[in-house]
Amino acid sequence: MKTDSTTEDKIKEAAKQVFIAKGFSGCTSREIAKAAGMNVALVNYYFRSKSALFKIIFEAAMGDFLLSMLDVFNTSLPLEDKLRNYLDREYAFLTKYPEIPSFIINEMGRKEGVHIDNTAVFQCIEHTGIFEECLMEQKAGRMREIDITSITLLMMSNCQFPFMGAAVIKQVHALSDEQYEKQLVQHKQIVTDMLIGYLFPESKSTQITQK
Repeated sequence: MKTDSTTEDKIKEAAKQVFIAKGFSGCTSREIAKAAGMNVALVNYYFRSKSALFKIIFEAAMGDFLLSMLDVFNTSLPLEDKLRNYLDREYAFLTKYPEIPSFIINEMGRKEGVHIDNTAVFQCIEHTGIFEECLMEQKAGRMREIDITSITLLMMSNCQFPFMGAAVIKQVHALSDEQYEKQLVQHKQIVTDMLIGYLFPESKSTQITQK
């Protein structure tokens, strides 16, 4: 039987929506087939199993999630500019795909099911030299001396939580979707000023912002 790329793409798109909504353990191949408008046999013909299909979807989501980060970190810009650009592109990506962080974090924390080795993926970040660059800037006195893990936590929490926690924040403050979208535009600038100001206290751009 000859494979059809259109059919394959349709199955992958349906699987992506189902996996993001329910996770690997919360859905069946039958549900994916139904979402794609096909039968289970056809889904299994193209992807062999739910596990194999999940691996493809998860790795694609992880790749999309890290792409802008790697693009920015691989540039020759000064570190402060890299982090500003990273924050800008991260908010742009999460505005378009707000469900991706929860999907990745939930599935990486799952104890059972498909095991995916993400070592190579995360090594790509290390290979950009961004961690060494932070240490060099700290040693030169241009960046606040805090450990790399804390920097990662600061970046991740301030970028991803506004999207992962959107439903709670909107309910607490009685905000519509449109109001919250406008709030996020403002919040991105607040986060950028706050993080850059904290990490680079002697920066001229930080001092201008504070004035």
